Amino acid sequence: MLSAEIALRAFGLWLVILVCAVANGVLREAVLIPGLGHAPGLVLSGVLLSGLVLLIAYLGVPWLRAQGRALVVVGLGWLVATLIFEFSLGLLRGKALNEILAAYTFKDGNLWPVVLLVVAFAPWLAGKLRGVA
Repeated sequence: MLSAEIALRAFGLWLVILVCAVANGVLREAVLIPGLGHAPGLVLSGVLLSGLVLLIAYLGVPWLRAQGRALVVVGLGWLVATLIFEFSLGLLRGKALNEILAAYTFKDGNLWPVVLLVVAFAPWLAGKLRGVA
């Protein structure tokens, strides 16, 4: 289990990730896909977002004050929060479930499943790199 302090800090870092993900989506739709094409734009967007998540985790681990298994719990929490956000937003926008689930495939260069793995493992990996996992 996580202490309330670590859980709140983890949620705060996830909100930073969320803001970066939204900005990445805007960049993808406005610049990357028009400039590079659909598949290359999706690939670059996925790589950029994965890098941002890893950077946020690496910079945020000392502030989190979590170690070992707690970092695994943080990563799983980030994954669950991301999935809840994505599905809720999709449903609120009137998307059908099969349309939402289509984003969870590798079709046309989509790296979203990889990004989700990065989200789940980033705190643990950052902890390993910082010597606290």
